[in-house]
Order: sequence, then C-alpha cells, then structure tokens
Amino acid sequence: MLCDKRFRTKNNLNLHQETHSGEKLYSCSQCEKRFQTRCSLRKHANVHSSKYKCVECGKCCRSNRDLIDHMRAHTGEKPFECTVCSKRFPTSTCLGAHSIVHSGQRLYSCPECGRAFSRSSHLDRHMRVHTGDKPHKCLLCDKSFSRSSDLQIHKDRVHSNRRPYDCFGCGKSFKSRQHLKHHVLIHTDAKPYSCRLCSDHFAQVRYLKAHLLMSHNEGTCFTYRV
Repeated sequence: MLCDKRFRTKNNLNLHQETHSGEKLYSCSQCEKRFQTRCSLRKHANVHSSKYKCVECGKCCRSNRDLIDHMRAHTGEKPFECTVCSKRFPTSTCLGAHSIVHSGQRLYSCPECGRAFSRSSHLDRHMRVHTGDKPHKCLLCDKSFSRSSDLQIHKDRVHSNRRPYDCFGCGKSFKSRQHLKHHVLIHTDAKPYSCRLCSDHFAQVRYLKAHLLMSHNEGTCFTYRV
C-alpha cells in the first residue's frame, strides 16, 4: 500500500517512490552501508567527515546535539515520554516516530509477504528477514548484525569493559540493564523461573538450569513467569 503524498515534479515523485520499493540501491563507499535514496546517502556521507565523535564507540555525529542524543544510548537516559502509552525514548525524534504507531496507519508494505508497517525503518528491518542482509558490521571482529541496535549491544557486552549499570543493593556493576535486572532478583523474594517438572522456583535462570540437570537430568527446558 502506497501513500497519497503529492509532488510538484515527476523527478521528486520518482525519488519518493524509492522509499516504498524496499530496495537499497545506493551504498556508502566508506562503510558499505546501503540506502534507498540518493538523498539519504548524501546525508549519511556527512557522518564520516564529522568532528563530533563518540568517545565510547567511535560513532561520528553531524552536530553536538546529535552527539548528545547518541550518548543516551550508552547512559540509558530516556527523557521523552509518550503521552499515550508512557513508553520513554532518548530523543524527541524517536518519540515522534513512535507516535505514528498509535495512529493505526501502516503505509509501508512488504513486497514479499504483504506485511504492513507504520514506519519505513520498520519495513527496512523486516526486509532483512527475506534477504538475510546484515549490513551492520563490527569493526573489532567478524560478526555482522541486521540491526544497528544489536551491533551496539554486541560492542557493549563483548568489546567494552564499561559497566554503567550499578545495583543499588550491593553496588555490583553490569554491562547491560538486562543483566542488572536479573541480578536484582537476588535481593528480592521474586522467583520468576519455575521448573516444569516440579514445584520449585528460582530467582535466576542459571539456578533453574542447574536444578534441571541435577534433579531431573535435563538442562535446557524452563518456563518464565512474570
């Protein structure tokens, strides 16, 4: 399903229609990242000449404002809140893009399976399911990822010694919020991991796996309860 946006010239219309095709015909000569339109490629090229560089991951940004927004990916700060669902975002741009979800509009459809999306970026990400494309390459090892967020998580967990997430209970530090979330259960009575073979519950999945192996001679199956 295409949109009903109108244009003054046929050239502008043709450029816009590229966003609906799902194809990425334009590649960056410096990092091999691909784009649907020439305009997107030109905007991206400015990143490689930027003087605003993240000291944590080396990413270059177009402006100091963009660098500040990017740093929130490392700090976890999310100051912008959706008034509909209360979900929080690191930038106003992310919040604005998210707001489309609540409108119910799905203007971008997959040419392979017909699945529709409210944002072109979601369609781009979905298309990789069909193509197997993994354009986000780690410069420190040979791993590649379909999403930039997965690459960033990989860098933080594998190639970085930073542990920005501190436990308020004992002061222990962790590389990710997910690891901290699992650790905090130690300081509470919560035991969300239940054994499917008996009535025992555990605070961490590793304890459940050990229990399955030792008590039931199984080491892989578990059930998560919220």
